[in-house]
Amino acid sequence: MAEKNRPRVIFMPSGRRGQVAQGESLLEAARMLGVGIESICGGRLTCGKCKVRIEEGQFQKHGITSSPGHVSPPSADEIELMRSLGENGYRLSCQTYVQGDALVFIPEEARAQKQIVRKSATERAIEIDPAVRQVYVEVESAELGEHRGDWGRLQDALAADWNLEALTIDLHALQKLQPALRKGKWGVTVTLWQDQVIDVQPGYREGAYGLAVDIGSTTVAAHLCDLRTGAILASESAMNPQVTYGEDLMSRISYAMTHASGLAKMHAAIIEALNLLAVSAARQAGLRARQIHEMVAVGNTTMIHILLGINPIELGGAPFALANRDALDLKARDLGLRLHPAANLHILPAEAGHVGADNVGALIAEAPYEDERITLMVDIGTNAEIVLGGRDWMYSASSPTGPAFEGAQITFGMRAAPGAIERVRIDPQSLEARFQVIGEPRWSDTWPIGEEGGAEEPPSQLAAGICGSGIIEAVAELFLHGLILPDGRYNPEIRHERLLWEGRRGAYVLATGAQTSNREPILITQEDVRNIQLAKAALYAGAHLLMQRAAVERVDRILLAGAFGSYIDTKFAMILGLIPDCDLEQVHAVGNAAGDGARIALLNRTKRVEAERISRWVRYIETAVDPDFQNAFVDAIHIPHARSEFPHLAGVLPARKAAPERPERLRKRRARK
Repeated sequence: MAEKNRPRVIFMPSGRRGQVAQGESLLEAARMLGVGIESICGGRLTCGKCKVRIEEGQFQKHGITSSPGHVSPPSADEIELMRSLGENGYRLSCQTYVQGDALVFIPEEARAQKQIVRKSATERAIEIDPAVRQVYVEVESAELGEHRGDWGRLQDALAADWNLEALTIDLHALQKLQPALRKGKWGVTVTLWQDQVIDVQPGYREGAYGLAVDIGSTTVAAHLCDLRTGAILASESAMNPQVTYGEDLMSRISYAMTHASGLAKMHAAIIEALNLLAVSAARQAGLRARQIHEMVAVGNTTMIHILLGINPIELGGAPFALANRDALDLKARDLGLRLHPAANLHILPAEAGHVGADNVGALIAEAPYEDERITLMVDIGTNAEIVLGGRDWMYSASSPTGPAFEGAQITFGMRAAPGAIERVRIDPQSLEARFQVIGEPRWSDTWPIGEEGGAEEPPSQLAAGICGSGIIEAVAELFLHGLILPDGRYNPEIRHERLLWEGRRGAYVLATGAQTSNREPILITQEDVRNIQLAKAALYAGAHLLMQRAAVERVDRILLAGAFGSYIDTKFAMILGLIPDCDLEQVHAVGNAAGDGARIALLNRTKRVEAERISRWVRYIETAVDPDFQNAFVDAIHIPHARSEFPHLAGVLPARKAAPERPERLRKRRARK
């Protein structure tokens, strides 16, 4: 609960939060919390760069009610400046003073420390067979007394020259048809999507382009491709603006349920984000967004529902009913996407209520269903999608890991931005920590902190918080060196200057005040450890449940998909108990496999048919109502696990005592005796 006269302020999308003095400007509050906001004029009300938006509503996830009325009203000068900039709904953080709890969204262009979105495309061999193609054709000219019409003449020419039959034509193309034929002297380039003419241009033209998009709950990544060659012309990424309304899926479902305009706000936010990404990617390639003929999108089921303007309320509870499971082809214009006027939006199919098109995209990218080995593929995010199997069978499940792996729910957590601690090591003898932050390649123990006139350059970036990969390594290192026990409690037998105690609750000083941007130490608290335990237990329990259903005790390989999976150290992930035992050489990060799957489906239409088939072939296990999930979850809370063995970590893990039997097992054993 916030102290009197010290309201709580949460900055999104970084997730940094804290209590500030009443009357403090939002710009100064952001600086104190290590959040970068552009401010060229230094608060003199001239640059207009430090804009923010104060969100309104009750945000249960954060435990606050935010309102524009919780900050000072704008002055006449601020109103005039914002009007001249054409900025409606925004405030200048240098002129906005805190009077109550506030959730503050910083738009992309106002962020001094840009979010690092790690969703790059990977090199893949893709057979090019897109749904969009172009053909040149010469059409018979119109003559008096011949009544086929220009569309009929074009149909006949396409059938004769290209063997294209039973075509339809989009209204946009029909409206352009007659001027194009006459300007081209009856020679035109026709752009088709499947069996529909979507554009007609005079003369011979080249250029068909598509956008593959992965709509993650935290980040959105887009890859602009040449549909003729398959080349990636540009890649753009951004934070999903919906994080303002909730960091995880259930929070957004709740926001849609409890706010009359909740769905409309989240829908408008993602549509605008996609339009901005399309414009940015096209500009990078020397094109216009209106030249993009198709978009293929993947995302979890909640993200797809919101994209389509469908209330995700049914996904919030059993039986977790989808509005639609199959692949969809829609006109992009119907959703307000500003692409080519007749562009198609293709959405890959889903598997079940909480395993969506993003998982299907990852499947067609990695194709574990074509491999004899037993593969466990995990896409780690606020909701983890898990697939287990091989050529003969496959199971899937989802686990609600929550946003802890992305820095949320962690006291000093932040997303992957400059200043975030992403690597951690603890000396086994001194128990002192050293770390790396994003933006500074040197380890912290080499920083010339407190030295005057030294030869070493000071760090270009001090620590501002800790992101997901950093918190995993920190907790794993604390466990390896005995600072925390297998049950997650700080070890009361250890006394060290880095280990602080408040009653029976411990906290470890990861970074000292001299190493941080706000001069305050960064701690790993008991609550932080607990939140990581809960998140990793949900993921491990989901994987364990699939292994039980498949009657397998070991997996041959593990694929870690997604941006987070690409940046965690696989050894630390196993030490923590995030993934089951496996030969570490067979644990691979496969990058943004969901986005790669979207790109594959964009460039090869036969893969869309394969995606539809696989989505129905995989057998989905509903962990939320499975009677064995709770026991698996409880066992998985321990580090690395209460019962599972990890032979591939022999010599790495400390020796452990035998796990106590569960009460129900003891009762059964006594009854048998």
